Amino acid sequence: MKQGRLNVGVIGTEPAGIAMAQALATAGHMVVAVSTATLDKDDALEVLLPQAKRLTDIQILEAADLVLLAVPAAEITATVSNLSDSWRAGQLVVHLAAEFDHEILSEALSKGAIPLAIHPAMRFTGTSLDLNRMKESFFAVSAPAVALPIAQALVIEMGAEPIVIASSARASYAEAIEVASNFSAMIVNQAIGLLEQAGVENPALVIAPVIESAVDQALSKGHRQIKPEDLIGDA
Repeated sequence: MKQGRLNVGVIGTEPAGIAMAQALATAGHMVVAVSTATLDKDDALEVLLPQAKRLTDIQILEAADLVLLAVPAAEITATVSNLSDSWRAGQLVVHLAAEFDHEILSEALSKGAIPLAIHPAMRFTGTSLDLNRMKESFFAVSAPAVALPIAQALVIEMGAEPIVIASSARASYAEAIEVASNFSAMIVNQAIGLLEQAGVENPALVIAPVIESAVDQALSKGHRQIKPEDLIGDA
């Protein structure tokens, strides 16, 4: 499904929203506005989204066909509620949180907007590197049945692969992403620190092949019950 050209607006400063807006621009859509709250990030935005104007949130809703809510998960409900009088019928509104499906956008839906939940299963750097990483990533999508193809098509246009996550499975999905992201980062950090203590030069380069091979092996085996001996011996 090929979308027509959309005017895209970004509310909030989360790197995922900025990167997704950039990907949509690359796909031919027009990023027309970002929140005035992003003023402290002007230097980066001049490079990533050079055509976007700095507008208030209400002005963004007036200008955009598709609104990306690049706000923390805990702020989604309040953000949607604060703009309750400004949502328009047929307007696409997208939140990016792992733990919620599209139903958290019900207040926008009541005004005729089309709610979409699109969560990119990746870590964002806030740089142009994110665009290339998207092409290797999967995005969890949720939407009303009639709008699900729109969410899937947007993800494909951004260069990623959509996977549908049911409402009942969102909590498990979010936990999986958090465990994989946070635990991996913690382990890598600890390993680099130990190599530094051992006097190893370029510890990140030394540990990288170990981590990559271990992850590849774990992925090939799939899920299995972890035994105590696995924690001290070879997996």
